[in-house]
Amino acid sequence: MNSINSVKGQAMRRSYVPTIAELEAFRACASLGTTIRAADQLGLTQSSVSRSIGQLEDRLGVALFHRVRQRLALSDAGRRFARDAEAILDSLHEAAVRTMAFGGQSDVLSIAVLPTLADRWLIPRLAGFHAAHPHVAIDLAVRLETVDFETEAFDAAIQRGPAGAGQAGIVRLFDEVLVVVASPALLDGRAALDDAELAALPLLQQSTRPTLWLQWFQAAGIDPRTTLRGHRFEQFSMVVEAAVAGLGVALVPEVLAERELGTGRLVMASPNRIAGEAPYRLAFRPGSEDRPGLREFVRWLTAETVRS
Repeated sequence: MNSINSVKGQAMRRSYVPTIAELEAFRACASLGTTIRAADQLGLTQSSVSRSIGQLEDRLGVALFHRVRQRLALSDAGRRFARDAEAILDSLHEAAVRTMAFGGQSDVLSIAVLPTLADRWLIPRLAGFHAAHPHVAIDLAVRLETVDFETEAFDAAIQRGPAGAGQAGIVRLFDEVLVVVASPALLDGRAALDDAELAALPLLQQSTRPTLWLQWFQAAGIDPRTTLRGHRFEQFSMVVEAAVAGLGVALVPEVLAERELGTGRLVMASPNRIAGEAPYRLAFRPGSEDRPGLREFVRWLTAETVRS
């Protein structure tokens, strides 16, 4: 009995779910205002476009257009539906492109990562992973917030902070160590500065972690109000570039400034370091740990953290 109800339910859903052809005809008519122009754009006949619009309106039980002197004007329901239809077609297009892009790979890992860590640490090393594991492709996206595996379709995420929902496991990668850096021009030949000298300079702020400078000066007894001066930036990559440009002194994870410190574009402005509140770690969704590609990525990633 339950299986019969299930079949009936599926048939009912199919009866009012639009086809791709109907959505494309609707989007073209909504954009161009006539079935003739929509047909030209889609490479179809006017009658087939008109038929698709009629079928769509019958499915939904509402008029999506007002017909005014050979032109089509969206109804209130049509305007609301147009946003959803656009999103659905765009999503299908992106899914098709992703599938074609990774069509030759036997394993595709969808991984979220903190943006600056992706740019400055992970991506420069990925050529080594690809050389060792050419059958595994990486689909990389950036996330500032902790990934919720119950609502986002990632296989794994490289992040900091508290554990997110739906995690099957966590691999600790490395601790965060914060250092103070500045351009040589800003320091004007001075050696590493003490805390009082640092507090007299513009202090570049990372807006998503606004208490970093407060933590730095807490032990030094510096008035915390003075530590909040300076330009604010959303990402550490922006903070590093602002420091290179001489806009102020930056307090950043050392791993994210390695390139500039190595080339001399930035120098240490203090000999001190402080530990971040949480380490960088790799988290993955339930079931992903059994995938050979993810196991290979975890082994490679942990080896890279040892070499860093």
